[in-house]
Amino acid sequence: MKSITDPLVGSSSPPPGTAGHVTGFLGAVVADEPRAVVAAREVLSAGGSAGDAAAALGFALSVTLPSRVGLGSSGACLAYAPGRRSINGGAAEAILFTSEPASSSGGRMDRPAAVPMLARGMFALHARYGKRPFETTIAPAEQLARFGFQASRALVRDLSVVGGALVADPNARVIFAPGGQMLDEGTNVVQVDLGSTLAQIRSAGVGDLYQGSLSRRLEQGSAQAGAPITLADLRGALPRSTIPLILRQGNDNVAFLPPPADGGLAAAAAFTVLQQNASDIAGAEARAAGVAAAWRSQGSGGDPMAMLTAPVSGASLPSLPASTSFAALDKDGNAVVCAVTMGNLFGTGRMAPGLGFLIGASPAAIPPPLLSAALAWNSNVHGFRAAVGGSGQSGAPVAVALGMMNTLRTQTPMAQQVPEPGRANVIACSRYLPDSERTCAWATDPRGFGLAAGSN
Repeated sequence: MKSITDPLVGSSSPPPGTAGHVTGFLGAVVADEPRAVVAAREVLSAGGSAGDAAAALGFALSVTLPSRVGLGSSGACLAYAPGRRSINGGAAEAILFTSEPASSSGGRMDRPAAVPMLARGMFALHARYGKRPFETTIAPAEQLARFGFQASRALVRDLSVVGGALVADPNARVIFAPGGQMLDEGTNVVQVDLGSTLAQIRSAGVGDLYQGSLSRRLEQGSAQAGAPITLADLRGALPRSTIPLILRQGNDNVAFLPPPADGGLAAAAAFTVLQQNASDIAGAEARAAGVAAAWRSQGSGGDPMAMLTAPVSGASLPSLPASTSFAALDKDGNAVVCAVTMGNLFGTGRMAPGLGFLIGASPAAIPPPLLSAALAWNSNVHGFRAAVGGSGQSGAPVAVALGMMNTLRTQTPMAQQVPEPGRANVIACSRYLPDSERTCAWATDPRGFGLAAGSN
């Protein structure tokens, strides 16, 4: 849609970086918490790319859904930019910022911590796929923290599970049980300390959390909280980009998160079963669990692609912690899908004093979740086809595999619910993007409390 130009005042359309700059087809954003989705959709409306929107979504969720996402969390993303001349030559790429256990030196340690990875993970994603200045991806989260948001059903539901233990921490109690009363849905939540931390990251850069004044405050505060993280831990917390696991389905390539995000390996294993028989959900579940258990039992070594066809025993997985997923698509066909975790609901349950965020739980103390996501594209037409993110403990890999298979077969996102306890978030363009935006649609799992928002 062309803007109207007035000879006296110029263009009537908002300038780049302002919500409403892009009209018509924006793309879409989908996640498990509505307010963060709205914030990320505004980034698309302001002219941001899918990389911008996904980074903004990650930071916004750290404010609105701290049970599953936070500055103390970790995760992994798949990203895609169409065209041979794009950042990765028109193929999907994995950005890994998976969990690492913090060292145990310094102070008491009754809650083993994970090294915070989200900020550097979102920075790495944005550096390769972003378009707007990085600080603009943090600003929406900072505003939500400073001025408040209404507690969503998703957050309140998670609080109902572990809230009693969480409020034993005095810093967490101020946020999640002000006045001694647990948050209700719709309660305004203000997080002044978190807003200040986000403001400093925005102004001083992500590096300040890992080797600047924020890192020193985190080292001291985490030790006081009983979940120590050292400066050496923070300096060594580096994300990386790598090649995902790739399978073929018809004319499309389907990328899955690679280990150490081993939920992607499990999802790929389930997908191979569904390729043979799309209705064999039980077989897909068994294969996913067997491959994941085998991978973990051998110490995460070997060739993950070989695991997809190797025989596996009926080994079972332990009880797994919570995670969440989110995805973004822009008008040009750039797409991102991520899976993120605190290592447990609300992580360690301990908040870094004065910094306003919960410390993630160590994967050495609690088995890490099966981080699961997949992204499909066509290398012949250079177009995005579908993105699926999964969560739901042991059900996450099958949620991704079945969600992707059903989307490719039916050309409809969320054609049927994925098996319990899995949940899925989906964005799809049945005739590819760019060029066929009218075929794009998006959906969040109807059993959850998320939102799928866009414009076509």
